[in-house]
Amino acid sequence: MYADLISRAETDPEGYWSEQSNKLAWFRKPTQTRTMASDGLADWFADGELNTAYLCLDYHVEQGRGDVEALIYDSPVTGVVKRYTYRDLLGKVAQFAGALTELGVVKGDRVIIYLPMIPEAVIAMLACARIGAIHSVVFGGFAARELATRIDDATPKVILTASCGIEFQQVIPYLPLVNEACDLATHKVEHRVILQRQQLQAELDDTDLDWVALASLAGPVACVPLKATDPLYILYTSGTTGKPKGVVRDNGGHAVALLHSMEVIYDVGPADVFWAASDVGWVVGHSYIVYAPLLAGCTSVLFEGKPVRTPDAGTFWRVIADYKVNVFFTAPTAFRAIRKEDPQGSLLAAYDVSSLRALFVAGERTDPATYQWLCQLLNIPVIDHWWQTETGWPVAAIPLGVEALPVHEGGAGIRMPGFEIAILSDQHEVCEPGEEGDVVLKLPLPPGCLPTVYGNHQRLVDAYLVQHPGYYHTGDGGYLDQEDYLFIMGRTDDVINVAGHRLSTGEMEEIVAAHASVAECAVVGIADPNKGQVPLGLLVLKDDNETSAEDLQTALVSSVRRDIGAFANFRRAIVVARLPKTRSGKILRQIIRKIADDADFEHPATIDDPDILEEIRMRFMEEQVGLVGGELSG
Repeated sequence: MYADLISRAETDPEGYWSEQSNKLAWFRKPTQTRTMASDGLADWFADGELNTAYLCLDYHVEQGRGDVEALIYDSPVTGVVKRYTYRDLLGKVAQFAGALTELGVVKGDRVIIYLPMIPEAVIAMLACARIGAIHSVVFGGFAARELATRIDDATPKVILTASCGIEFQQVIPYLPLVNEACDLATHKVEHRVILQRQQLQAELDDTDLDWVALASLAGPVACVPLKATDPLYILYTSGTTGKPKGVVRDNGGHAVALLHSMEVIYDVGPADVFWAASDVGWVVGHSYIVYAPLLAGCTSVLFEGKPVRTPDAGTFWRVIADYKVNVFFTAPTAFRAIRKEDPQGSLLAAYDVSSLRALFVAGERTDPATYQWLCQLLNIPVIDHWWQTETGWPVAAIPLGVEALPVHEGGAGIRMPGFEIAILSDQHEVCEPGEEGDVVLKLPLPPGCLPTVYGNHQRLVDAYLVQHPGYYHTGDGGYLDQEDYLFIMGRTDDVINVAGHRLSTGEMEEIVAAHASVAECAVVGIADPNKGQVPLGLLVLKDDNETSAEDLQTALVSSVRRDIGAFANFRRAIVVARLPKTRSGKILRQIIRKIADDADFEHPATIDDPDILEEIRMRFMEEQVGLVGGELSG
């Protein structure tokens, strides 16, 4: 049961994680489980040796599962579906690892992967892991300056890219972005390998290498034994300001934690079909498209496209039905978009999704209206859970593989084994149940979490460990309820101060999003000469909305006044066509705040004025958030 699991992980962490590590096929089993560092962090399984690519592929083939499907690639934007068994994928990975070896890539070298959502992205990641190279996946289509920053920080020997990506129905040439990034970067890569796609044949430089030609000349290579503490990858966080941080993931702790999460949290095992509708450029793609499903012997779905535009709002249901998906994981923003297009969920009736046992959502807080819509529509467990790029796997969830605990609506679940969550005030005092504060994690962190920031460990200390000594500071605000369920209310910089009242915009968003006419919303604090800050609501409405803007604003103001109080000063809500977002679907509230402070919001159409949208676009570029083809990702 859950209580027994938590107790064991807390009272005997070394024994608990040693047991979990025994589920892996080590080349050399570790005799050390946890090694503490002076900063409060820990190394896990330091003297063990393994290879993550071996665990993901070779091991399953050796166990007689070579003919089980490992990867299903579904691309509605190109009309292509490809299936790879574990044996197929092993062959391609071993061969491409050989190609990298021919280029002189050895253990410890960095390789940047700048690819769309295609099988070659997975193959490249696993090929790097096979030979001990450290991959750094950059979201395909990120702006050249973003890519250049990562080139200079990671100093890669090789860049792996493609001739193009596809956003909705638009073909996006990649090579001009790569060329510009290479010109901007101080570090010069030795090799660039380009995969030519049918949608666009790029003109290669004399020094560029063709992917297919290079791979065809290479022979397969064996796995390189690696220390558990050797880096597997670098994944850069992309905030709205400052230089991105290169989150490092080790091999041993990562493999142990991800396999554990598949068993305990998602309740999936060999031959189950698992689909995480994300991108390999983000941590969800790393953890739950590539590594965790393959470590667990699952079939993983790799989807190239967007749920509403490719080709319709029934795309999610079609993929689940086609491949008999058992567990699905995506961002709530995707379902908000689907609900906007199909409020009654009528498109679901055309598909048999009876294979689906559970739906997990993460990335942003799931508003109650969307949560209830999903529960009623699917009649299966719908579980909001919470984690970060830095943690690598869920901190809070419902452990379906152990005990189907009740879901607390609006909550992010209860803590998972290995994590100790606390809510602290600015004065480092523990908050009472229901009282909001900083969400922190007691040190040391469990296996799978970041051991360092690439090339700058002090940056990890300064960013995460100094605000609350003895704890990792997540940067999120929230509270624990009486039963220790976690509620995330947003980033701590989204807490606003209205005439001395410290208020969560997340709480206001929940109230606004509950209105039947609202498909998606953001509440941000904007400067006010009298009160310091006042909240502003931006609303994206459902297509079938019949409420006037004036009546809607009146209703929302009344709701916030009723549920929070008049002191919240929520008086303005405007309708917008879309909300500016990052490529991973997170709403850019900081950008909205900056624009809001400069804009005249007395007129409902202001935010949709072409000049304002152009300014948002320019701010998007200035704040180093990726653009593709000059378009916002909203």
